[in-house]
Amino acid sequence: MKLKFIASVSLVCAVGLNGFAQTLKLEDALQRSIERYDKIKSKQRVLSASEQNTVFQKQQYLPDVTLSAQQSYGTVNMLHGSMYAYGGLASASTSMPLAEQNWNAAFGSLYFANVNWNMFTFGRIKSQVALGSKKEQTAKADVEQEIFQHQIKVSAAYLNLLASQRIKYVQQKNTERAVVFFEMTDTRAKSGLIPEVDAELAKAEVSNAKSLQIKSYDKELEFSKQLAVLLDDEFKTYQLDSLYSTTLPSRGLANLNDEVSKHPLLQLQQSKINESLQSEEMLKSNKRPTLSAFGVVQGRGSGFDWNYAQDNSAYTSSYLKGVGIDRSNYLLGFSLSWNLTNIYRSGTKVKEQQFLTQALQQDFDLFKKELNAQTKMAYAQLNNAQENFEETKVQLSAAELAYKQHTALYENGLTTLVDYTQALYSLNRAEIDYEIAQNNVWQALLLLASARGDLGVFIQQQ
Repeated sequence: MKLKFIASVSLVCAVGLNGFAQTLKLEDALQRSIERYDKIKSKQRVLSASEQNTVFQKQQYLPDVTLSAQQSYGTVNMLHGSMYAYGGLASASTSMPLAEQNWNAAFGSLYFANVNWNMFTFGRIKSQVALGSKKEQTAKADVEQEIFQHQIKVSAAYLNLLASQRIKYVQQKNTERAVVFFEMTDTRAKSGLIPEVDAELAKAEVSNAKSLQIKSYDKELEFSKQLAVLLDDEFKTYQLDSLYSTTLPSRGLANLNDEVSKHPLLQLQQSKINESLQSEEMLKSNKRPTLSAFGVVQGRGSGFDWNYAQDNSAYTSSYLKGVGIDRSNYLLGFSLSWNLTNIYRSGTKVKEQQFLTQALQQDFDLFKKELNAQTKMAYAQLNNAQENFEETKVQLSAAELAYKQHTALYENGLTTLVDYTQALYSLNRAEIDYEIAQNNVWQALLLLASARGDLGVFIQQQ
């Protein structure tokens, strides 16, 4: 049995030496999690897309410039009459109407450059650019909110893992005490000083201590896995900063105000409200007209001569003759367009957006009330955690003294095995309560940082 235990402890130590190569500080863990976590990367890509959308909206100030070159081969028979091009599809043949059908065909060409510039849209493009900027700010706030929430999760996992490691350490000390007690009891039982049953009971205590140590190691493995997932690491055991198991945060936190307006969640919600308000302005701009400037330069060529309508032989099938430029035209002007029915339609859409803005504002008010309440609760829990820790110090001191006294009494045959075992159990429980209470103080401070939206409240206590 002793050989198996030694082998088990050696294996645990070997794993520990491999995994504990370097201390993982909380700041490093937080930075690593931001750089590696896939959901943060995803939201950062959304932010980049929003930035490109803002650039695109600004590019709407540029005029439309169209260049076109067309070369064709066909006939030019025409008739007087009306024509409707369904769906915008039609063919155009330019000539005077001819007396009869013929199949004379020649090459033709059309070249043009067209510029159309919405030079004044009465604020429509400006509103679209502003809306793109608001969407970009919302995406940025979403990234910051995701980073903050992930850092809270990493910090909580870090503290949970540290607590499990400290409990495993306590159980290891408890096992060592149980082994020493068994060896002492076994020696005295073999000498006939105490009954053999005492040695068996002491052996059972060793087994129970080992079982608790194994269970505590299972917990450490579980929390190591959680932290590894949040850090996007391969599964391993971590050596953590002992600061959070040897010190307590400052008591000067009572001087902090209860302001939560800078909480990333509220910042994100406010960005959504601003985006919705800008959407209202953009919808209102759809009621306004558009003033455009346009210009066209055109060149045409044809294999049909100018007198083809009088002389049907006045054409050539030469490609080079048909694709040259024989006539040129230009056109300059302004256009004012105003869809009056948009005044009615846009009003309905504006009202719809206003209701959405009001809904976002109500959510903002709800979030703020919840965060204020959570902040006050976190302050109270932090005070309770600190007071509870002071009580565990008293309990631990008393348990250590009682254990020493019962050890001395049992060695001199002045107390029973049951009393000694109870003292051993009380000391183990007091040590665990002490470690948990100290960790709970940091957990309560983390809760306060989460409620206030300021992780610096937690980090700066180091």
